[in-house]
Amino acid sequence: MRFSENGGHPRQKLLAVLRRQGVHDERVLAAIRAVPREAFVPSKHREQAYENIPLPIGAGQTISQPLVVGLMTQALRLDGDERVLEVGTGSGYQAAVLSRLAAWVVSVERIAELAERARRTLEHLQCRNVEVHVSNGSLGWPAGAPYNGIIVTAAAPAVPPALVQQLADGGRLVLPVGSRTAQDLLQVTRRGDSTETRNLGPVRFVPLLGEAGWEPESDSEPPATT
Repeated sequence: MRFSENGGHPRQKLLAVLRRQGVHDERVLAAIRAVPREAFVPSKHREQAYENIPLPIGAGQTISQPLVVGLMTQALRLDGDERVLEVGTGSGYQAAVLSRLAAWVVSVERIAELAERARRTLEHLQCRNVEVHVSNGSLGWPAGAPYNGIIVTAAAPAVPPALVQQLADGGRLVLPVGSRTAQDLLQVTRRGDSTETRNLGPVRFVPLLGEAGWEPESDSEPPATT
């Protein structure tokens, strides 16, 4: 399969799928159209880059299903001048999409190997408004707070208070919450000292590891990096 920078057939087909399944924000769809997903997956999976499926990226992690990326990004309701925190850089694909929708993106990743690979890919694609840090993402990145939006690409057992505290008033936190094997995607909006929560439906993510997340179950889950 050949890919083109201006969006060939596989990319357009994916966008049609996303529209049918609930991604209606045209700015979000334009960002997904513009970001070459094949740049963020291992070479052996590039033929599948525009299928609506998650793909392995190494270190026991995955690049999220495009539909989930679209729905989570849409739930942030970005206008373009926001400061956004991403917890779980992974491949860097979600950060690249966010870079086209927000003024500045701070992304944290606990696995140094993935963080460095994502940095290189984002630099290659000239995503100059993204900074990537190696950190225990369950505690966010307080140095860059407050954020107008926070997106968490791993599942937490509960909404981490540290992330809510890093939201600006009116800011939105989008994250999966539940067990290790099944979660609901939540949109949490901060209103002064209180929050409003909306359930966006069932999802399945890898667990968020760290102080405000889960403990590693086995040696197959690397410990959180601080």
